[in-house]
Amino acid sequence: MTRRQLAVTGRVRPAWRLIGTLLCSAVGLTAPGTASAARVLLVTRASSAAAIPSFSRQTGLACSACHYQFPQLTPFGRLFKLNGYTMTGLKTIGGGDTARQSLKLQPIPPVSAMLVSSLTHLSRALPAAQNNSAMFPEQASLFLGGAVTPNVGAFVQFTYAAQDGTFGVDNIDLRYANHTTWLDKDLLLGVTMHNNPTVQDVWNTVPAWGYPFMSSSVAPSPIASTLIEGTLGQQVLGLGGYALWDNLLYTEFTAYRSAQQGTHAPLDSGSQNVISGVIPYGRVALQHSFEQTDLMIGGFGFVGAHLFPTGVSGLTDKYTTLGVDAQVEHKLDEGGAMLIGRTSYIHEAQTLDATFDAAEAQNRQATLQTFRANVSYLPNTYLGGTLGYFNTTGSADALRFAPGELTGSRTGSPNTNGIMGEFTVNAWQNTRVSLQYIAYSRFNGASDAYDFVGGRKASDNNTLYLYTWVAF
Repeated sequence: MTRRQLAVTGRVRPAWRLIGTLLCSAVGLTAPGTASAARVLLVTRASSAAAIPSFSRQTGLACSACHYQFPQLTPFGRLFKLNGYTMTGLKTIGGGDTARQSLKLQPIPPVSAMLVSSLTHLSRALPAAQNNSAMFPEQASLFLGGAVTPNVGAFVQFTYAAQDGTFGVDNIDLRYANHTTWLDKDLLLGVTMHNNPTVQDVWNTVPAWGYPFMSSSVAPSPIASTLIEGTLGQQVLGLGGYALWDNLLYTEFTAYRSAQQGTHAPLDSGSQNVISGVIPYGRVALQHSFEQTDLMIGGFGFVGAHLFPTGVSGLTDKYTTLGVDAQVEHKLDEGGAMLIGRTSYIHEAQTLDATFDAAEAQNRQATLQTFRANVSYLPNTYLGGTLGYFNTTGSADALRFAPGELTGSRTGSPNTNGIMGEFTVNAWQNTRVSLQYIAYSRFNGASDAYDFVGGRKASDNNTLYLYTWVAF
C-alpha cells in the first residue's frame, strides 16, 4: 500500500474504510467516513507546519509523524498542512444541531513556543568587534496553530529577534481546504492567505523552508539575493488557491500586494519597495511515492513583479523570478534511516528602470542566479547530518554592489559560493543541539580583499555556529 493510496479525506474509498478505522483507533483519531468525520487526511513540518507542539497536541501524534526531523516534512506532514492544519484527535466542543453545526472548537488553546540560543564564531572577527557572539535568546517565538473549523486552520508566528530587540508578526498562513473528485480521483482544493512568499509551500526546497533551517543572525551575509528569497517576507498579503490531484499533481496560483509592517499606512512617497498592482506567483509540482522513495520535481516563481524602490508612483523595477526544484526522500532500512536530497535553481531577470533613472545602477538590464543543493542523512530521530553547496552569480554593477567595508564588493560583483555542513543531535523530538559550519570560497565577487576597504578575505567570513532549538 502506497502513501498516495492512503491519501484520502472525507470521502474514503470503501477498500480502505476498515484499514482507516483501525489506524485511527490506534492513535485515538476519528475515522474519516463516519458521521463525526472532520474531513481530515488518513495517511501513514518550516516546513510551514513548522514542528510546533500544538499540532502534536491537536492530533495526538508524535512530532515524527509529520517530520523526519523538524522542520523536514514527511509525506504525512505535507498532507496535514495542505488539508489546512485541521486533523484532530481531540473531542471538540460543538454547537448548533444535527442539521448544521455552527461550532467545533479544540478543548485546549493552540499555543506553542520556540526558543533559540546560540554561539557564533567567525574565522576573523568583524572590524572593531568582539568574536564569539553569544545570544540568549537569539530568537523566541510564540505560535498559534491548529484547526479553527473543520475546514479552516491557521499557522501564526510572533517572534522576538535579539538583533533588533523587537517582538512582532513573523510568518502567517491561514488556510481553507476541502475535497472533491475529478476523473474518479481525489482532488484536494484549498485557499491560502499568508504574508511571506513560499511560506505556504510544503517542500524543503523553497526559500522560506529551505536549508539551512537555522542560521546565525550576526554573521555577514552576501550582498545579493533574488526577490523571492526573503525580500518581501512579512511585507505582503498573499491570497492564493491550490489543488492536489490524486496526491500526484500540485498546482497553485497566488497574488501578492504590499502590506508592510513597521511603517505608516497608507503607503506613500516615503515608502520603499512597494508593489505596483499585484505580483502573480505560480507553483507546480509533480510527486510520486515508490516503495521506499518519495520523489518531487517542480517549478515556482514570480512573473512581472513591479516594485517602486521609493514612493508609490513613477518608474518601477521589474523582476521575473523563476525557479526549478527537486526533492528525493529515500528510506534506507526498516529502522527509519533516511537519505534526503534537495536542490533548487532560481533565475531572475531584472529591468531596473527606476534604479537606473535614479543613477543607482550602471545597467538597466541585469540577471541574478542562485543554486542550492544539499543532502541529509538521518540514521534515526536522534541524529542527523547535512552537507550542502550554494552558489550565487549575477551581473556586475559597481553602483548596486559598491565597495565598502565588510559587506561591499571590490569588483562590483555579487558572486558568492561555498559549502555548508551541519551535525545535529535531537535529545528529544522537540529539542535540538546543532553545530553548523559555513565555508566561503568566494564572497561578494572575490576570494581575496573582496570588500576593498578592509582587505577582508572570503574565508574570513567562515562561520562556526552552535545553537540550541527548543519547541514546547
